Amino acid sequence: MRIALLTYSTKPRGGVVHTLNLAEALVREGADVTVWTLGRGGDHAFFRPVDPAVRVRVVPFAALDGESVGTRIMRSIEVLRTAFTPTDFDIVHAQDCISANAVGPCIRTIHHLDHFTTPELARCHEAAIINPYAHICVSSAVAEEVHTGWGLTPTVIPNGVEYDRFATAASNDPAAAAGRSAWRTRLGHYVLAVGGIEPRKGSLDLLEAFALVHRDHSDLRLVIAGGETLFDYRDYRTQFDTRATELGIDVTVLGAVEHADLPALVAAAQVLPFFSTKEGFGLAAMEALAAGTPVVARDLPVLREVFQNAVQYARSPAEMAAGIREALRHNPQRAHAGRTLAAQFRWDRAARSHLDFYASAATADRRPTSVSGHGAA
Repeated sequence: MRIALLTYSTKPRGGVVHTLNLAEALVREGADVTVWTLGRGGDHAFFRPVDPAVRVRVVPFAALDGESVGTRIMRSIEVLRTAFTPTDFDIVHAQDCISANAVGPCIRTIHHLDHFTTPELARCHEAAIINPYAHICVSSAVAEEVHTGWGLTPTVIPNGVEYDRFATAASNDPAAAAGRSAWRTRLGHYVLAVGGIEPRKGSLDLLEAFALVHRDHSDLRLVIAGGETLFDYRDYRTQFDTRATELGIDVTVLGAVEHADLPALVAAAQVLPFFSTKEGFGLAAMEALAAGTPVVARDLPVLREVFQNAVQYARSPAEMAAGIREALRHNPQRAHAGRTLAAQFRWDRAARSHLDFYASAATADRRPTSVSGHGAA
């Protein structure tokens, strides 16, 4: 079975991490997999090494000064559409809105739902849901949203997590201990948020919550890692920075962290707050649990579904602050529950479920034949 997995970027965002781990697990199961992506900013490869058994096609995508977000997304669709030949594959599996609009008939994983006010983006989002012939969601909560909104019934296949990589980073292995020590020497005691500063990550709520905690824990630092996105959040970032100054909080923004260094960064953190307003699964939080780092999450149905009793939940900045304070007190039982939960989510299991799904989709004789007549809107 020749499988194409398509994602929109080479950067370490959740959907990209999902795509690469799924691709590698699929080839371990004997599948023939090619990952397609757009090489933004001159990128010629993904943010991390990829198993050589996975073919990688990075389509060049030049930056254009002054280009609006909507125009850039429409151009992304057209560039990927021009480069991709769907008839080379038995299964075409799009992981996001851009690739689902670019490749013609396909399977689509809907990680989470967005709400756009720009007409062209709203049309792209709609088409990327209704045009694919089969759908996967990584949680039942998102699948239910899709069913309620569009009458579709996606198959639920949960994410995996790189459990061993993050658990090892928290172990007594000398190299792991040295990795944690290096981050603590650089950052001190810190609370770590992953995903950058943006509305969907609930960054302003995080800031307000941390400011409350900081009153009693003045040695604690707020650290934010990651942040590559297609959207323009400069106004939100300005608002965040202004509020941080008003609150007297000096936020450490690391940006993208090297793949090899991330597990130690997570394992060395005191707490990982996870205050996203929308999520499909919560991969960064599951990685933290694998490393034994306590998680305080926004109280969302999808996170209740995925994380059960392994994390604390909060709705308001005051509740978030209380959760962080509680998580700062070491709780071996909760750490054990988190590791036990994370160990259940394996990429090899996800890959086998995908192969079963692909076989069912292929039997239905709805495999891609042409992109003719398939528009972006």
